[in-house]
Amino acid sequence: MLKIGLTGGIGSGKTTVARIFEVLGIPVYYADNAAKKLMNEDENLKQQVIKHFGTESYIDGKLNTSFLAEVVFSDPQKTLLINSIIHPATLADSEKWFQKQFCPYAIKEAALIFEANAQKNLDLVIGVSSPLEVRIQRVIKRDSLTKEAVEKRMQHQMDERKKMEQCDFIINNNDVELLIPQVISIHEKLLQNIYRLHL
Repeated sequence: MLKIGLTGGIGSGKTTVARIFEVLGIPVYYADNAAKKLMNEDENLKQQVIKHFGTESYIDGKLNTSFLAEVVFSDPQKTLLINSIIHPATLADSEKWFQKQFCPYAIKEAALIFEANAQKNLDLVIGVSSPLEVRIQRVIKRDSLTKEAVEKRMQHQMDERKKMEQCDFIINNNDVELLIPQVISIHEKLLQNIYRLHL
């Protein structure tokens, strides 16, 4: 089974792309959701977050995501710190998940694949590319944030052009090109490659 990464900057639409792969029968590990689950359920992670970011990080034992986001995205050093706590746990969790999948390939959807150096544990990476202004408007609408807040979050991610240069496949989510045919094309190429490997 191939382990495939799916990445893109905030607002690129990678979750939408991931859901199309799921419709095609491909299992998807959503790293962001998994990270939140781990931070709520793993006592060791909880204690590390509280130690570095304070007791306000949790309300009645549940992760205070709005507080943590405000703290983390206001300081690059705090972004690095939270990532150093979460990434190893999420990486270990995703590896366990991959081992339980029985299919030609499975996908790990994560914004920070290259930033976390997670590509070394993957066979190929698919990138989702979107124009900057489109991405900003999507996040403003989705998360009810100001343009300034969205741009601040984007500063903590790798430049999209550099990110796409490292990907093996690129899907353009620009509201012009259709997504489904692009996903199906990559899906078929992956299945063909897997079939050839087993000849």
